[in-house]
Amino acid sequence: MKINFLLPGRGEKPGGGIKIAYEYANGLARRNHDVTLIHPARLEIDTPFFKRPEKMWRFLRRKIDGSYRPDKWFAVDKKVRLKWVPSLDPRYIPPADITVATACATAEWLAGYPLEKGNPYYLIQGYETFSVPENRLLATWRLPFQKIVVSKWLQNKAEEIGESALYIPNGIDFQAFGIDSAIEERASDTVAMMYHKAESKGWADGLAALDQVQVQVPDLRVLLFGLENPPGNLPGFITYCRNPGQDTLRRLYNESAIFIAPSWFEGWGLPPAEAMACGCAVAAADNGGHREFARHEVTALLSPPKDPAALAGNILRLTQDADLRMRIARAGNAYIQNFTWGKAVNAFEQSMLGKGTDGKAL
Repeated sequence: MKINFLLPGRGEKPGGGIKIAYEYANGLARRNHDVTLIHPARLEIDTPFFKRPEKMWRFLRRKIDGSYRPDKWFAVDKKVRLKWVPSLDPRYIPPADITVATACATAEWLAGYPLEKGNPYYLIQGYETFSVPENRLLATWRLPFQKIVVSKWLQNKAEEIGESALYIPNGIDFQAFGIDSAIEERASDTVAMMYHKAESKGWADGLAALDQVQVQVPDLRVLLFGLENPPGNLPGFITYCRNPGQDTLRRLYNESAIFIAPSWFEGWGLPPAEAMACGCAVAAADNGGHREFARHEVTALLSPPKDPAALAGNILRLTQDADLRMRIARAGNAYIQNFTWGKAVNAFEQSMLGKGTDGKAL
């Protein structure tokens, strides 16, 4: 089958949502489907583009040098075609059997496509009210597309507005993420966290919790990483790694005994899942995305979102009780093995063949 994925922009910087689309593209291409990843220079429908010469030249430069591609952080299968287009206007989209929207704005474009672009699919990876008004978001959820959600809480959200959606949880690449350093040999006072400047990622809560922990654990060592420049005035016990590559990210996880995930909400939550695959004990905010793989007192320790004191309490428990930390880390690592890309791609492929579209997981 010919399959298009509509992406929400360039791919040169890592991002969870775009990474999921790339994983699906690779998996489907390896099953001999004809897959095209479409990266637009302009996402919003009503925004002028070529009326500004500097935008036109920037577009042409990226087309020539390939700087829209994810080559520096993700290996797209050679069978997959990557297109760099001015916008998601249908004139730039090749004919297909299926075209997949991967975000709210891409779904708005897809709604206006002719039949030759194929059956419309909508891969819903989060509740995007952080970037668009809720009424605009839900209008796309009500479009007559085959909807796929990555978590049960998103499936419940769809059902609340009378829409059905096929639940297919994300996978983890276990060749990229795994245990290199034995869980029992890690220093319990080494903690990792991802930094993201978006307030909803809870980074300020995470830093506040770590400050509280450091008072009682003077030797606390924190490995912070992210795409952006670090926040100002980081305390001395925090080391920051900007834009780590795949090998560096795996090393950071393996150097850490504990990973904290303070996000207020997540569609699914890739970093804590990757950390579990690398043997970290996870302390996370209790949200729908994390609940896909985080079971309180079993595979993780959960605390209410926006509650640094409760998060600090869970971090302290893991630093001070080695048996608890190792039990949580081992259980998390065992449980996360259930989330494979083989399962996810198979479920996606079955839905394309008209099977498993009743809103149930495959």
